[in-house]
Amino acid sequence: MSKIKNWAISKAVKLQSRDEEGQGLAEYGLILALIAVVCIAALTALGGGIAGTLGTITGSL
Repeated sequence: MSKIKNWAISKAVKLQSRDEEGQGLAEYGLILALIAVVCIAALTALGGGIAGTLGTITGSL
């Protein structure tokens, strides 16, 4: 009976660790999405200023 109990416990531990791996992967995905949104917002906000600066530099050349 002890072998069956040990086998069941080992399978339960493996299933729990899989769930945590999936949770970690989802958290990394959310962090990556947040970084992408911040980058898009920054480029949108700074885009006009950068284009104006590059236009000034190009005009002076």
